[in-house]
Amino acid sequence: MQEPFDIEVGEVEYAVFPEEDDTYTIFKDGVEYLKIQKDTEKLWLKLDSETDLPLFSEDEEVRLIGQQISAYLGE
Repeated sequence: MQEPFDIEVGEVEYAVFPEEDDTYTIFKDGVEYLKIQKDTEKLWLKLDSETDLPLFSEDEEVRLIGQQISAYLGE
């Protein structure tokens, strides 16, 4: 499993903790903020905080975080 890493989106810094199946737990200001999952090359989904099921809605912040994760991983 990959080690945690930090990314920046604009002026906000996030800590990224990789999990299995292209899923990542995102921390903001030292607090668990959200979970996201890579769906396709350019589509990232926010996971419901209670069920961990994907929420199929457009979320600009999730998209930008996903892009930075992909860039960090060299994908």
